[in-house]
Amino acid sequence: MTHTLLLYYLVFLLPTESCRTLYQAASKSKEKVPARPHGVCDGVCTDYSQCTQPCPPDTQGNMGFSCRKKTWHKITDTCRTLNALNIFEEDSHLVQPFEDNIKISVYTGKSETITDMLLQKCPTDLSCVIRNIQQSPRIPGNIAVIVQLLHNISTAIWTGVDEAKMQSYSTIANHILNSKSISNWTFIPDRNSSYILLHSVNSFARRLFIDKHPVDISDVFIHTMGTTISGDNIGKNFTFSMRINDTSNEVTGRVLISRDELRKVPSPSQVISIAFPTIGAILEASLLENVTVNGLVLSAILPKELKRISLIFEKISKSEERRTQCVGWHSVENRWDQQACKMIQENSQQAVCKCRPSKLFTSFSILMSPHILESLILTYITYVGLGISICSLILCLSIEVLVWSQVTKTEITYLRHVCIVNIAATLLMADVWFIVASFLSGPITHHRGCVAATFFVHFFYLSVFFWMLAKALLVLYGIMIVFHTLSKSVLVASLFSVGYGCPLAIAAITVAATEPGKGYLRPEACWLNWDVTKALLAFVVPALAIVVVNLITVTLVIVKTQRAAIGNSMFQEVRTIVRISKNIAILTPLLGLTWGFGVATVIDDRSLAFHIIFSLLNAFQGFFILVFGTILDPKIREALKGRVASAKRSSRISENASSELSCHPIKGPS
Repeated sequence: MTHTLLLYYLVFLLPTESCRTLYQAASKSKEKVPARPHGVCDGVCTDYSQCTQPCPPDTQGNMGFSCRKKTWHKITDTCRTLNALNIFEEDSHLVQPFEDNIKISVYTGKSETITDMLLQKCPTDLSCVIRNIQQSPRIPGNIAVIVQLLHNISTAIWTGVDEAKMQSYSTIANHILNSKSISNWTFIPDRNSSYILLHSVNSFARRLFIDKHPVDISDVFIHTMGTTISGDNIGKNFTFSMRINDTSNEVTGRVLISRDELRKVPSPSQVISIAFPTIGAILEASLLENVTVNGLVLSAILPKELKRISLIFEKISKSEERRTQCVGWHSVENRWDQQACKMIQENSQQAVCKCRPSKLFTSFSILMSPHILESLILTYITYVGLGISICSLILCLSIEVLVWSQVTKTEITYLRHVCIVNIAATLLMADVWFIVASFLSGPITHHRGCVAATFFVHFFYLSVFFWMLAKALLVLYGIMIVFHTLSKSVLVASLFSVGYGCPLAIAAITVAATEPGKGYLRPEACWLNWDVTKALLAFVVPALAIVVVNLITVTLVIVKTQRAAIGNSMFQEVRTIVRISKNIAILTPLLGLTWGFGVATVIDDRSLAFHIIFSLLNAFQGFFILVFGTILDPKIREALKGRVASAKRSSRISENASSELSCHPIKGPS
């Protein structure tokens, strides 16, 4: 009986195993394999060294380790229990007597052969492997075997995919899509396995034939719905509600096809949609991508005539405010692509996307950006610096009020101090609105408040730069044109038009052009959008252009004032112009450098160093204006000394007066 059974096995294995493989299996059954350690590498662990260890007993394959920081870390794992011998239900009970043979199973990697056997043994519904697959552990090697099997099935079967086959296919895929298997995808050597699975499921579903009744195949980690459509339908939607991780929490996803789109398709046609709650995390784990899928992944298999679909994603993470993007999976480049979808509407609970399905884009989702830097250092720098800046600006304005009459005796000095006062006032208002914006929890929950705060921050920060420009234009007026050709009132009106009119126009046009399409704000913060509409350019371009103009102005002043003679009747005013130019020469590079690093934080938003430098420079701008615009001005210091001396004289006079009154009391009538 034993010989007969052995002969049966040899005949059975011939289609799937080579003679060499059978010989190796027979040899292993005869000799005792010495126990070898698994999970711990022998030898000294030095950084970047690697080693390989055998898998635990009852599995075949090996594990790869890499040494990092004097500790071995597993990087690959091919351990598997599934193979051509035990994957079929009808054979699993026959192999038990050959314990030594089966404990170390043989898998040749010829998945096509297993697929052929599968189609021969259960061609109707592909169900003859389901039980053993479901009972197998979700270890990396088994996951890789099942992915290859599903891929081969999807390429081998071109027609005749009915609901029964789709049910079996989904059940097999559901086993490795289980949330408990996500971490094991990280160790599969072939990083392509996750998107091979996604592509295979979509390809197999594309061949599903829907007869009269809609298809609704629901598993825990994959849900397929399909139906036939015609041009006279009022619209079609598929609604999915699926459990996330191992909790009872469910998130929903919806695929909507409008009536206008349905009119474009020939009748009858069929549409199929598939929802995955875990494939996003699996893609992240296996491809090591630094993004987080924050909703279901929805696949849509549609007639080629359909050009637009709407997708509604309920967010998995609702508490954290991160930048949300609508994306499609690019099947050729194997990455998430923002070009496939457009954000239509968003709040803290859900996002609405409009996407364009095609051969390249079949699967869609929303991404939660991980690039928001959360640093206590940045927070402390910002708030401490802003506190110092605000106090400095208040002190600057107070000094200007005290010395105003002493330092504005000529027309040019009057206009200079008008510029200084407005630079300090606008920066003070910008800092105040910046703090207001920071207290708002974000554009998702406080959209109108964020729009208002962003508008005023944009306007007042621009005003700082335009008042610096007005100061430079004042210098050019004094140097290039004969003095006193315009009245003081005309010059003041011109300065205010430049300082407030230009930034108001830019800020108003920016919000009017971008806010109707929800492209004014960043999704994660109350500030101008960069990723979608590039609204931030409405601040960066004018600011940096003003920096260039001001530096050119300073250069012209240096050239012109070198020719000014000491005895010239305009010498005093020329000295004033030079003093203003020095002030511009110091403050303009500081402002330009500040926002230069601001641009750097946009380009490289992961660099903590850029964020710290920008926060330091930005937060202390008020202190710079106090020091370089007020305290270092000799005329202001002289005026302050005069005020202090006058105050001391007044104090002495009052003391003397009170002393005389006390020494010579007035006598009353006797």
